[in-house]
Amino acid sequence: MIRPPAAVAAAVVRVPVALVLPVAVVLGAGGCSGLGETAPARPVRVSPSPVSPAPRTSAPTAPATAPALSTGQARAALVTDADLGEPWVPTEGAASWRDGYLKARTSPGTPRDCQRLLDVLYTDELLGAPPRAVTGLDDAYTGAQLRYQVTTRRPADVDRTLAWLADMPERCGEFTATTASGGTERVQVYDAALPDAGDARQGLRLTVTPEAGEAGEPDEPDRPEGGAPLTLDVAAVRVGEDALALTNGGLDVVWSEITQAVAELGAERLAAVRKQGRAQV
Repeated sequence: MIRPPAAVAAAVVRVPVALVLPVAVVLGAGGCSGLGETAPARPVRVSPSPVSPAPRTSAPTAPATAPALSTGQARAALVTDADLGEPWVPTEGAASWRDGYLKARTSPGTPRDCQRLLDVLYTDELLGAPPRAVTGLDDAYTGAQLRYQVTTRRPADVDRTLAWLADMPERCGEFTATTASGGTERVQVYDAALPDAGDARQGLRLTVTPEAGEAGEPDEPDRPEGGAPLTLDVAAVRVGEDALALTNGGLDVVWSEITQAVAELGAERLAAVRKQGRAQV
């Protein structure tokens, strides 16, 4: 369903302040920013007094990694339809375009990373491991679907995934793939800006366009909207020992401002949940 211009404007206005305010920052945001590391201070060795030796004590050692989020903490860190407001509602199931567009095999000679990209988007495992908590939201006007997940992984593992995503526009900028029903589609991958959220981040935008057959008709006329192109925003953000990932896609309008604002709000919420958990220990 295509939203009339008046309805589109109204829907944008109805986005809560929690999301609208970060969007202003998003529009000027750049890509990932590197983090510096400081070497730990070298311990000073003190000789005990020959008269009255001081008892030896050992300082508490910080854990190598933070404990994984509990199920309750992970769920509390999710962004929900209450945050986005109308027209977003809890999803009733996976969007039909997920099977129709993302379940596909790349053409011979295409870099293997391009197939991997389609696979992780189809299985909804952008960060590799099954998430601690996940939710789905639907835009009742445009049919767009937002999938949002929270997980706990080693920072080095998340950073490798972010670096891999950052390489996708160059390595897999444009390629073709064959869907499960035999149709051919053209996939284009672009870098997408995200706000300065979390400790590291990476965004992408994909367009998946069904190729026309010899008669000028889409190869898969049974696809939703008669073979309309799919637009899919992808974002991943690391927040300390935790991370979030989201996709926002559809066959109509897909608002990049929503993707950016959800990434920023999600990073803030994830940091707050982790901080609250530490305070309760």
